[in-house]
Amino acid sequence: MTVPILDLSIQHDALQPQINDKVTEVIASGKFILGPYVEEFEQKLAEFHNAKHAIGVSSGSDALLVSLMALGIKAGDEVITTPFTFFATAGAIARLGAVPVFIDIDPKTFNLEHQKIEPAITHRTKAIMPVHLFGLPTNMDPIMQLAEKHDLKVVEDAAQSIGAMYTDKMACTLGHCGCLSFYPSKNLSCMGDAGAIITNDDELAEKLRQLRNHGMNAQYKYASLGGNFRIDAIQAAILSIKLDHLNEWTEKRIAHAQRYNRHLEDLAVATPHEYGYRKHVFNQYTIRVHGGARDGLMHHLSGSGIGCRVYYPSPLHVESCFEYLKCLPGSLPMAEEAATEVLSLPVFPEMTREQQDVVIDCIKDFFTSE
Repeated sequence: MTVPILDLSIQHDALQPQINDKVTEVIASGKFILGPYVEEFEQKLAEFHNAKHAIGVSSGSDALLVSLMALGIKAGDEVITTPFTFFATAGAIARLGAVPVFIDIDPKTFNLEHQKIEPAITHRTKAIMPVHLFGLPTNMDPIMQLAEKHDLKVVEDAAQSIGAMYTDKMACTLGHCGCLSFYPSKNLSCMGDAGAIITNDDELAEKLRQLRNHGMNAQYKYASLGGNFRIDAIQAAILSIKLDHLNEWTEKRIAHAQRYNRHLEDLAVATPHEYGYRKHVFNQYTIRVHGGARDGLMHHLSGSGIGCRVYYPSPLHVESCFEYLKCLPGSLPMAEEAATEVLSLPVFPEMTREQQDVVIDCIKDFFTSE
């Protein structure tokens, strides 16, 4: 039996009649740019987060970029972030001419190590961009305390963490704003590119809405230099349908993760670290494979028809595009070590118990045959 790392076909087959009807309705309306379908999704998304505002944008990457623009981040400013994440996190900072300041990660959670933030703050530091990696929120209370102490803005990169909780608050509502991606591999996915920004700040929300539409504050009147960062109305309509099912899908991901935990606990792997006050939503179920065995296990799984993937094979501070930052190999050892040990396993909601058993048995076979 083959097991893909992600299979959206079951989810889409079940929702296809609704999606077809809604897409046909959008086409018949002719309201493709912003308008009622975008507004409906934004209202539902804000209510889901118990937040005042949700602003739909063109992608998760653009959500990060527009957020930094709205907060006034400019060339020469420094933004503290993690090197162990997708490129878009640091890329958004660098595209504005600002400087990504990478600090090392917590080896248990793969998230930003909050204790390393304050020593990295300088007079040029203007913001912190924590990433809630793989579905687990970063330890946000100490980050927000530091932000208040040093008058810094906090932009949450929650591209992988819609629905995740930190104490009694959702990811995206802990900082000044939070950014979501609806890329097809995400827990709430569209059929293309789309993203959103969540905030409780009225003034910031208005700025974000202007910037996503070329900076317009009235027809052909431009209050600022924005861009074309609008969410597509068809994607918004599809996301409105899918959002109604997100909690159910999340609980299935959590159940799969808990079952993996039980069956893998006696093997030479570290299963995802969790805390009682942080709800992990498992966009990825990522293990650490010690002793240099990660690549062997990955090839063993792939050779057996089981999807698996390394997120991420190298931390950003050693990528050639960031050579100018002069972050030498070895400077962030926890991130560099994680990149050699992480492996993500299938955890999509529709995965059957039989499929999961195949994954578990294959991993056990690898370690018993070594």
